[in-house]
Amino acid sequence: MTGSYPNTRLRRTRATGWSRALHRETVLTPADLIWPLFVTSGTGVEEPIATLPGVSRWSVDGIVARAKEAVDLGIPVVALFPNTPRELRSDDGAEAHNPDNLMCQAIRAIKDACGDSIGVLTDVALDPYTSHGQDGLVNDAGYVVNDATVAMLVDQAVNQANAGADIIAPSDMMDGRIHAIRMALEMNGHPNVQIMSYAAKYASAFYGPFRDAVGSGGLLKGDKKAYQMDPANADEAMREVALDIAEGADSVMVKPGLAYLDIIYRVKQRFDVPVFAYQVSGEYAMIEAAQAAGIGDRDALVLEKLIAFKRAGCSGILTYHAAHVARLLNG
Repeated sequence: MTGSYPNTRLRRTRATGWSRALHRETVLTPADLIWPLFVTSGTGVEEPIATLPGVSRWSVDGIVARAKEAVDLGIPVVALFPNTPRELRSDDGAEAHNPDNLMCQAIRAIKDACGDSIGVLTDVALDPYTSHGQDGLVNDAGYVVNDATVAMLVDQAVNQANAGADIIAPSDMMDGRIHAIRMALEMNGHPNVQIMSYAAKYASAFYGPFRDAVGSGGLLKGDKKAYQMDPANADEAMREVALDIAEGADSVMVKPGLAYLDIIYRVKQRFDVPVFAYQVSGEYAMIEAAQAAGIGDRDALVLEKLIAFKRAGCSGILTYHAAHVARLLNG
């Protein structure tokens, strides 16, 4: 840095709103947002989620309405997560392969209503479909097995692509699943379906409300530390990202977001690929709790956090605040 006071006064460019806008280094727009939505059974159904104030599960018709709202707001992608009825859950998560499951119904309905005016991102993992709440197949010792789970995930991904998914997002953290899914998409006529890999997904304490939303929280037996990453590790995240890029990921995700800004920054600096962050359910719930308690302003808090993701290097952010933030940004 050159210059000295008073020749250089850094406050000069902060003195007015127009000047702050002119010199702003990081910009957030609705096009940076992905809106996660929860799908449930029925018609005309809205089920508020107690641990995610302001967020609901929607039946397919409601999901279509939210997708149309996203188009109007300038949000380019919605991300779908199903709340599979308990009677359709099983130890092997076979409902994930049903071409008429909740996820596939919602994909087709959005595409029929909105066409290519919006992208549909779909979660690939077995936890919304298993009776034990784990992301994969469990052996007699309680260990989530890798290769047999990958085979299930491949069929799940192709099923979603056949329904019209634009972005497949494997969130399971099994080794080798990106290459297997990429090859299956190529061989099944889906060369342009993208893969956004949950490349650095940590075993976090911030996921609780999400598990309530998809109905797996009360079912989960044990924890997910044998496949999700240790929060103490950063170098390992670089290895995970490198593998997933080599195996065919078009973009990568760091999850959760705010506690892992250092990981986002390192990934962007090292690999220079599109990096996304998931502002997860616990992060969302803390902002809402701060608003409700009168100790923080929702609008200011969420905008500051999303700008932090962009500043760290994110191409975009998955956030439950997407529609609210888009309205703020649109004025």
